[in-house]
Amino acid sequence: MGFALLALICAVALLGPLLALPDRLRLPVVIGELAVGLILGQSGFRIADPGEPTFAFLGQIGFALVMVVAGSHVPIRDPALRRGMRTGLLRAAVVGAASVPLGFGIAQLFGTDHGWLYAVLLASSSASLVLPALAGVRTDVPVLEQLLPQLAVADAVCIVLLPLAIEPKNALGAGLGALAVIAAALVAAWIARLLVTRGVEARIRAVSREHSLAIELRFWLVVVFAVSAIASALHVSVMLAGFACGIALAAAGEPERLGKQLFAITEGLFAPIFFVWLGASIDLRHLVTHPQAILLGAVLGLGALLVHCIPVLLRQPWPAAVVTAAQLGVPIAAVSMGETLGILASGEGAAILLGAMITIGATTLASRRLRLVAEQQGGAAATGTAPADPVA
Repeated sequence: MGFALLALICAVALLGPLLALPDRLRLPVVIGELAVGLILGQSGFRIADPGEPTFAFLGQIGFALVMVVAGSHVPIRDPALRRGMRTGLLRAAVVGAASVPLGFGIAQLFGTDHGWLYAVLLASSSASLVLPALAGVRTDVPVLEQLLPQLAVADAVCIVLLPLAIEPKNALGAGLGALAVIAAALVAAWIARLLVTRGVEARIRAVSREHSLAIELRFWLVVVFAVSAIASALHVSVMLAGFACGIALAAAGEPERLGKQLFAITEGLFAPIFFVWLGASIDLRHLVTHPQAILLGAVLGLGALLVHCIPVLLRQPWPAAVVTAAQLGVPIAAVSMGETLGILASGEGAAILLGAMITIGATTLASRRLRLVAEQQGGAAATGTAPADPVA
C-alpha cells in the first residue's frame, strides 16, 4: 500500500460525511465509507487489494479504534443507566431469548450452520449509532432511562459473544482468550481510575494541555495496542480488545479533550481506512450469482426488527423498540472476522451488511419519533403533568 492509495482512500472517504449532512437522510458516515470500499475493491474497479498486508494491518488498527470509540459511548457513568437498569435488563433478556430460536430457524431455512451467529446478530444493538442520533435529548426521562441500559447490555454482551458464536467449535479457547482480554482492560481501567482519584490524572492533564503533549492520548493508545496485542496472541479479534478498552475508558471517566483527540484520529484517518478495507473485502457480485443472499439479508434485517419489537408487549414505546434494533458494530465485526477466517459462504457477508442497513433505515425514521416522545416526557416532568401516550 503506497501513499497514492492512502490519499485516494482519504479523498473518496469524504463521501461518508457528505451523505450524513442532509437532514432528511442523516445516514451514518460508515455507509459512505463502505460504499467507497465496494467501488475500489472486489465489487468494483479492484484498485484496492484488501489482502495487501499494510492495508489489512491499518484496517485492523482502525477496527480496534472504532470499537474504542463505540465502547466509550456506552453511558456507564450516566445516572439514568442505573435508574432504568432492571427494566432495560429484562427487555434485553427477552430480545436475546427470542433471537436464539429465530437465528437457528433462519440458519436451517437457508442451509447454513451459523445459527448462533445469526442469533447474536438479531439480538445486537448499537449504542454508537443510537446515542448520536439522540444527541441533545434529556436522558432523565423514563423512555431513555430504560433504553440506555438495554442498549448498553445488548451492545456489550453481543460483542463478547460474537467470537464464540462465529467459531462455536473453538468456543472454549475463544472464551478463555476473551476473558484474558477483558481482564487486561479491567486492569487498565483500575490504573486509570486510581490516577483520577489520587489527583495524578488532573496534574498530568494540566501539564499536557499547557505544553501540548497529548499525554492522555498516548497513554490510552499504549493500552489499546497492548490489549490488542494480547488479543492477537490469543487469537481473539481486536474488536473485543477495542470495545473492552472503550468501556474501561468510559468507566474511568473520559475527559472531553481526550474524547475529541480519540475521535479525531479515529474518524479522521483510521476509521475510513478500516471501512474502505472492509468494503473492498466484500464482493457484491456474489449477490447476483447468489440471489438467495439478498433474501437472507432481508430476513436478518426484518427479523432483528421483529425480535426487538417484542418488548412493546411489555409497554415499551414502539419508537424505542425499533431504535434498539439498530445494528452496526456487531454485523461489521462479524463480516470482518468471517472474511478473515474464511467461514462465510459466498454472498453471506454482503447479506449480513444488507440486514444491518435495513435496521439502520428503520432506526433513522424511528429516532425522530423517539425524540418527540422524550421531549414530551421531559416537558411533562417540568410542568408536573402526565405525559401523553408515548405509543401513539
